[in-house]
Amino acid sequence: MRNDNLKSYLNLHLIVFIWGFTAVLGALITIDADNLVWYRMFFAGIFLACFIVYKKQSFKISPQSLFKLIFVGLLIALHWIFFFKAIHVSNVSITLSIFSLGAFFASLLEPLFYGRKILWYEVFFGLIIIAGLALIMQVEIKYLTGMYYALASIILGVLFTLMNGKLIANHEPSVITFYEFGAGVFFISIYFLIQGKFNADFFVMSANNWILLFVLASVCTAYAFTASVKVMQKLTPYTVMLTTNLEPVYGIILAYLILGGKEKMSVEFYIGALIIVITVILNGVFKHYQNKKKV
Repeated sequence: MRNDNLKSYLNLHLIVFIWGFTAVLGALITIDADNLVWYRMFFAGIFLACFIVYKKQSFKISPQSLFKLIFVGLLIALHWIFFFKAIHVSNVSITLSIFSLGAFFASLLEPLFYGRKILWYEVFFGLIIIAGLALIMQVEIKYLTGMYYALASIILGVLFTLMNGKLIANHEPSVITFYEFGAGVFFISIYFLIQGKFNADFFVMSANNWILLFVLASVCTAYAFTASVKVMQKLTPYTVMLTTNLEPVYGIILAYLILGGKEKMSVEFYIGALIIVITVILNGVFKHYQNKKKV
């Protein structure tokens, strides 16, 4: 059992590392953000369909759940489009530092979804996070547009995560994600048809882009998702949450090593990002302590 937990913990770090690498791939793929998301959801959906068939799971789902999944799929598509736009107009470091705000937004929105009161320490930690963000925005004003895109992306990300938290109780995670990705592809396809973007040029890309898209859809999306679900069966939510908060750290380090000069930021940026990450981790530690006192 102990070895199983250690293996799961190491797998979780690998998954979080892969998620951090996703942002770097987004910077390396040289196509529009909406095109990138269409390809990502399309190919990941195919990989998930193969996984569902392999596991002999049922594609059957109620009409009521299907409508909810379609809406969540739209949120996921918009979330990723804003995410990759943020990377393209700013850089990976800026985008992932803003993504650290996810835990704060979740603490504010979760009470609305699950009917609990807002906790004072979450608001307190949230104010510290805002101070860290203000420091970043003050010294990196040239990346302000990218910050706005990243903020929109993380708010949408928290919304669909909370909605999935309710949907996952009644359905297999892989089946849920398959329909959500399908809905995302559907909505983006309609937009492309209206804009006249579906032409021969849309499907013409460099070999490098095709390879990176394949890695993004298979390893960073389909695999990382299914592996994360398996890991969560062995580890506590607290451990998963704290480890997931390392995604911006891994991503920023990878971006600096792979992308080089474009990712070199001011000292004030790293101070602000460190404030945000440490505060998010402290929030998790405090929450865990409070929950243990209640038991």
